[in-house]
Amino acid sequence: MTSVEASPVDAARARGGQSGAGRVNKHKADWRGWKFMWPFAVVFVFVFIIPIVYAIYISFYQKKMIGGTVFVGFANYARLFRDPMFWSSVWRVALFTIVQVPIMLFLAAAMALAIDSMKLHGTKFFRISTFLPYAVPAVVSTLIWGFVYGAKYGLVGSLNDLLGTDIDMFNPSVLLASIGNINTWEFTGYNMLIFYSSLSTIPHSLYEAASIDGASEWQIVKSIKLPELKGSLAITVIFSIIGSFQLFNEPSILQKMVPGNAITTYYTPNMYAYNLSFTGGQSNYAAALAIVMAVITMAIAYAVQLRSMKEQMK
Repeated sequence: MTSVEASPVDAARARGGQSGAGRVNKHKADWRGWKFMWPFAVVFVFVFIIPIVYAIYISFYQKKMIGGTVFVGFANYARLFRDPMFWSSVWRVALFTIVQVPIMLFLAAAMALAIDSMKLHGTKFFRISTFLPYAVPAVVSTLIWGFVYGAKYGLVGSLNDLLGTDIDMFNPSVLLASIGNINTWEFTGYNMLIFYSSLSTIPHSLYEAASIDGASEWQIVKSIKLPELKGSLAITVIFSIIGSFQLFNEPSILQKMVPGNAITTYYTPNMYAYNLSFTGGQSNYAAALAIVMAVITMAIAYAVQLRSMKEQMK
């Protein structure tokens, strides 16, 4: 039997059809990735997007004794910017952030460098023990430290009896530092692991080459390890700023332990919003407060990120 050879025209048509089919397949949308993403996307929309939109919506309204809920425009925001209690809480968490965050990150970086030095005995135990406080819920941590701080029944009280001192960790002048100590204890280990994971990516051949060239341990840290921490430092600073501006659990729990009125209902912005909404019945005003605090926090975090990107590009 003789095979029938295709004419040049038929061959061209066949190639054209194949290339056309190829073009169609190439530009065909591939939705397989969305099949894996849609569960998270649904949860993200209902848990994150919708509450934010609803908070923005109700912030433009106000409940009145006569007339019910009425549209007031930016009246809640105008009132907020004239509210001395709001600004008092903002400056308090700003001071808390400026003092507590650098101390915590310095300790975390020092711990990471100590573990990475390979000269620390019991490295695994040290790493687990420093991270363990992060695994303890914030409520439990605050209760533990609240009893430790107790001048009449806690460790501080026992030390006062033993040494004849009169230390009061609940004194209003040092109360913010006491809360900062709790936060430092909780999150230093978490930040330490971020720093340590960044240091783990450095090839050990660089250390060996630097040692052969006569570099001291401090020179290796200064010239090799610290520059590697710039990226992780930006991440930890942003996370720490966001967490500090959301300060709520620690002062809220200590409020009943601290004598007097040292911790007010507006001690932090989150406490102020909570008390306005659930105690004062001013959910619309509380929503405006939450939106303003979110904008302030995002602006500061974005500024830190831009500065970090400029430093890394140098």
